Amino acid sequence: MTDPFHHLTAAEALAALDATPEGLTQAEARRRLERHGPNRLPEVRRRGPLRRLLAQFDNVLIHVLLAAAIVTEALQHLVDTGVILAVVLANAVIGFLQEGKAEAAMAAIRVMLAPRAAVLRDGQRVSVPGDEVVPGDVVLIEAGDRVPADLRLLQAHGLAADESMLTGESVPAGKSTRPAPRAAALGDRQSMLWSGTLVTQGTARGVVTATGTATEIGRIGGLLAQVEDLTTPLVAQMDRFSRALSVAILGASALLLGWAGIYGEHDFAALFMLVVGVAVAAIPEGLPAVMTITLAIGVQAMARRRAIVRRLPAIEAIGSVGVICTDKTGTLTRNEMVVAEVETPEGRFHVGGAGYAPEGRITPAGDLARLARAAALCNDASLVRQGDGWRAEGDPMEAALLAFAGKAGGSGTARRLDAIPFDSRHRYMAVLVETGEGPLALVKGAPERVLRMCAGLDREAWHARAEALAGQGLRVLALAERPQTGARLSAGELDSGLHFLGLLGLIDPPRPEAVAAVAECRAAGIEVKMITGDHAGTARAIARTIGLAQAERVLTGAELDRLDDAGLAEAVATVDVFARTSPEHKLRLVEALQAGGHSVAMTGDGVNDAPALKRADVGIAMGQKGSQAAKEAADLVLADDNFATIAAAVREGRTVQDNLRKVISFELPTNAGEAATVVLALLLGLALPITAIQILWVNLITGITLGLALAFEPTEPGTMARPPRPREAPLLSGALVWHVVLVSALFAAAVFGVFALAIGRGYPTPMAQTLAMNTLVVLEIFHLFFIRNLHGTSLRPGMVRGTPVVWAVVLAVAVAQLAVTYLPALQPLLGTRPIPLADGAMVVALGAALLLVLEGEKQLRLRLGRKTR
Repeated sequence: MTDPFHHLTAAEALAALDATPEGLTQAEARRRLERHGPNRLPEVRRRGPLRRLLAQFDNVLIHVLLAAAIVTEALQHLVDTGVILAVVLANAVIGFLQEGKAEAAMAAIRVMLAPRAAVLRDGQRVSVPGDEVVPGDVVLIEAGDRVPADLRLLQAHGLAADESMLTGESVPAGKSTRPAPRAAALGDRQSMLWSGTLVTQGTARGVVTATGTATEIGRIGGLLAQVEDLTTPLVAQMDRFSRALSVAILGASALLLGWAGIYGEHDFAALFMLVVGVAVAAIPEGLPAVMTITLAIGVQAMARRRAIVRRLPAIEAIGSVGVICTDKTGTLTRNEMVVAEVETPEGRFHVGGAGYAPEGRITPAGDLARLARAAALCNDASLVRQGDGWRAEGDPMEAALLAFAGKAGGSGTARRLDAIPFDSRHRYMAVLVETGEGPLALVKGAPERVLRMCAGLDREAWHARAEALAGQGLRVLALAERPQTGARLSAGELDSGLHFLGLLGLIDPPRPEAVAAVAECRAAGIEVKMITGDHAGTARAIARTIGLAQAERVLTGAELDRLDDAGLAEAVATVDVFARTSPEHKLRLVEALQAGGHSVAMTGDGVNDAPALKRADVGIAMGQKGSQAAKEAADLVLADDNFATIAAAVREGRTVQDNLRKVISFELPTNAGEAATVVLALLLGLALPITAIQILWVNLITGITLGLALAFEPTEPGTMARPPRPREAPLLSGALVWHVVLVSALFAAAVFGVFALAIGRGYPTPMAQTLAMNTLVVLEIFHLFFIRNLHGTSLRPGMVRGTPVVWAVVLAVAVAQLAVTYLPALQPLLGTRPIPLADGAMVVALGAALLLVLEGEKQLRLRLGRKTR
């Protein structure tokens, strides 16, 4: 990055760049273009489509699934093979489509550079392509231009620029040629214009100090390219789990084969196929498919909540979020300035209404017509009705004055005779208009400047009132008037003798729904922190209004620079408001929170937010007012730019997270239970209660179907009253491991008990095995009804109703099981025999008993857990 120029005088900047006020020669410009390169961000080197697709298969879980597919194909279980391969292809396609998020963000930043620029070459004004601008060029700027490179101002007349994409400030920043302090924050460097920002008013000349990657926006692009994507907790844990499961199943299968081969009485070829069948049953091949479907259902649910998911695992990740780092402008606030308070010699008034609509109540009632007239006529903005709302054309502060004038009954129709544009040197704007009483001068500007121009008032008292308004986070303007005799305005004549009209306090107000959303997040154990480029006073005022937990203490970017890593770790734990921050500050804050064990969501809409959005566990961009770079770097995009949608997304994320836990809690015990029945028989040298082909059949019809029903489960009561899931919480918690052991033991005991009972009654072995197989299926169905409620009781009236999907899959499994049990044409396939109706009723009663036992154990465990807390 180049040395800063904001603290140098214009002459010093020109000397440092070996440039002149008349610009460069064409020959020198060509030499500098060769030395510095084009004024554009480098293209991201992209992998070809084939390499991107093949990379999706480089995953341990995919390897396990492919191995399962090979095994099932060797067993001629082609349906199972097809399901597994479909899962593999679905995962690959999803990953392929989501690849390249950083490249897209870089491309979005590149298009923000100006396509052409007006520069001085050989002393003449010429238009050149934006990528041919070089350091030392003198650029001519006027309202509406997008700045082509970083500039040190040489001349500025009434200049202001919208820098919200870099600083987060709600209103355009005034500019001047005066040097800024060397330690000034980015938003306080009034002598600079930044590449990619938009000039809203005035004209200027500036010398180019940096181009391409050396610019401020280029530096952000570099940060974005360096930021590593974080994997979500689910993805990381599934990867570790897949490795452990693969090793465990292969190792257990080898030991089982060796034990049964030495001590058993089975033929080795039959034994080998039996062990392979057990291994397939133990692999929860339906788990990734159901997990993918669960996440996809979450995508649809969030879309209904107006949250667009760009990356599938982010749905689960937002359910684990413990800290939301939010930008202020446009996220917590409306990004629309409004006049909120008025101070006049007659008293103080509160102004109601929202947005730029010229509608709202002013309390108490009073005559504000003259003040409103000045606000409307000393103004270059306009309001345009758009659908059901109003849109600002021009400076948002001036648009807010027009809306106030409409509320107060001020006239906006008078012929303008003359004007003095706002300039940061004299800090006011003045117009001369024709009225029925003659020419009238109207002035608005900074209170300290306008009050000096007024007569007949207590300046100290009004300075104190202005400071009080500013202390509330309001931007304060003073307005005054004076009858004129001539048809021209003179700055010298306006320096004294004005009649003071009053003070206007403006603010970018918080969204009303954001206040409720922040409260809901805090109730859910989620910390909300504001990280903004705006001023500390404004940030504190908004923080108080929206209800942040620690709103009074504000840390600025300059203070963050003085903190080491230990000090920063302490600060992020005790401070909720950070102001005047740069992209590096936002990135550093997110990393500090993550180092403290928090799952972090970062919201934002500007280019300056993109690196932190990419680094966060969940990056959330604004869909309407957000920059394209922010959207491309984010995991979620809010279609309505509403912070309240984040709370809804967290609720949906927690629902998805609960449903994923239900799927895992269902799949692992049932697969373990299926395998346990055969493993115990082989280890103990007992007769097999269920054959290899029957275990594969049960695995096929229940592996995905029953688990799939859990993906559609609605939100459980109290979801937003629970604390977030810890970032490092294991996938296999102690409670889940116990549940796997308990259910496996109960499954094995029930299946062996039914098989032994049938043999004891003199049933032939095929009928006893059919009865045992049906017992296994019925137990899994009742286990499904148990697992639907993780945090409450499963024995409630709503359990019988279930969801349509639950009853659809239960009916499908029941029909399939009845078919293979009773249809003669299908019986030879699995070696089944029809079973008596009384025995079938006994099996169903056994399933109900399982539900009661598991429910009793869960309630005891929950009660003990509440006592320990």
